[in-house]
Amino acid sequence: MKLKIKTGDTVKVIAGDHKGSEGKVLQVDREKNKAIVEGINMVSKHEKPSAKNPQGGITKKEAPMHISNLALIDPKSGDATRVGYEVRDGKKVRVSKKSNEVI
Repeated sequence: MKLKIKTGDTVKVIAGDHKGSEGKVLQVDREKNKAIVEGINMVSKHEKPSAKNPQGGITKKEAPMHISNLALIDPKSGDATRVGYEVRDGKKVRVSKKSNEVI
């Protein structure tokens, strides 16, 4: 399945507990259709003391969320948009459906 969101994109959450939040995509899992977005869907993780973290304790980290709950933000208008593909100058590029601009 072709995913229309890539690492580094700015996205808006359109469904779920964090609806309306915006952030940058840190990682995309193509097999599970999930993405990790910076500062969104934070969960508490209990960590045992280790060499890396000798104190241990509770840390906050981003959890993956499903791609269907995310919409790409159009760089021109700053609003959520759908993504299409076109061939321009012999290259296949992602295009915003709202502004028809190359993303």
